[in-house]
Amino acid sequence: MAAPLRIQSDWAQALRKDEGEAWVSCHPPGKPSLYGSLTCQGIGLDGIPEITASEGFIVNEINKKSIHISCPEESASSKFLAPYTTFSRVHTKSITCLDISSGGGLGVSCSTDGSMKIWQASNGELRRVLEGHVFDVNCCRFFPSGLVVLSGGMDAQLKIWSAEDASCVVTFKGHKGGEREVGTEAKMLLLAREDKKLQCLGLQSRQPVFLFIGSDAFNCCTFLSGFLLLAGTQDGNIYQLDARSPRTPVQVVHRSGAPVLSLLSFRDGFIASQGDGSCFIVQQDLDYVIELTGADCDPVYKVATWEKQIYTCCRDGLVRRYQLSDL
Repeated sequence: MAAPLRIQSDWAQALRKDEGEAWVSCHPPGKPSLYGSLTCQGIGLDGIPEITASEGFIVNEINKKSIHISCPEESASSKFLAPYTTFSRVHTKSITCLDISSGGGLGVSCSTDGSMKIWQASNGELRRVLEGHVFDVNCCRFFPSGLVVLSGGMDAQLKIWSAEDASCVVTFKGHKGGEREVGTEAKMLLLAREDKKLQCLGLQSRQPVFLFIGSDAFNCCTFLSGFLLLAGTQDGNIYQLDARSPRTPVQVVHRSGAPVLSLLSFRDGFIASQGDGSCFIVQQDLDYVIELTGADCDPVYKVATWEKQIYTCCRDGLVRRYQLSDL
């Protein structure tokens, strides 16, 4: 993968005024980083700013919510997308997990403020508060029906909730942990483990399919399609593996040493988020990376999608919603 490009987190606001500036940088592995700036030369009649780049960078395209930047020297190119809207009132502290219902109407999230809430996905309006875990809630997810929520907490309890009335219908106790994320596909179960192991089990046979040893603790995993899968580590590696021949990775993506916190299959590629605030989309049919901006070096813990909308949750306590139509 080409050298990653970075941009000032609030570039969309900074470049909407005359002579407004925002920094941009390119980080080729094993080489000194390249730094430059973007400057607004005025706002057009259509409301889109006219932007020029300093030496070493090129502005390929810009609209109200996105800007496409290239660094020809490193053959690097990224399209940066600003949030369509931000929800700041869902939680008061860091948001560690979120999910969107299958119909796209509801979101669920949990926070280090000890709360887990269901909210309207269109505007962040609070709908339900799910109370029952003793300590922090680590993860939450909608069932495919969109009417049921599954959660896991520091109290070693897994709970199943009704999204309609916020009642807890089932509690499983005594889970000891060790797996940081679980993924399923067809007849396989994938476990991302903190002991540097990525384990695949047969769902019916309960027998090991393979065991892959990574460079560091595995934080997240997901299936892409069929036998292809992704797993992200604490030291910033994203492994793409084929379950039929897992000894050698298909590829290893490494953009920074920040922990890979979330991976999600998306169209013909994937979305990844990291502990340095980066969140990016890789697609096979694009010769550039799509970067979701807004987090100012705060870890982006989780990503969820519904149709052309992408939601992220972050240590800064914000839920950000992106519209791919803004590209």
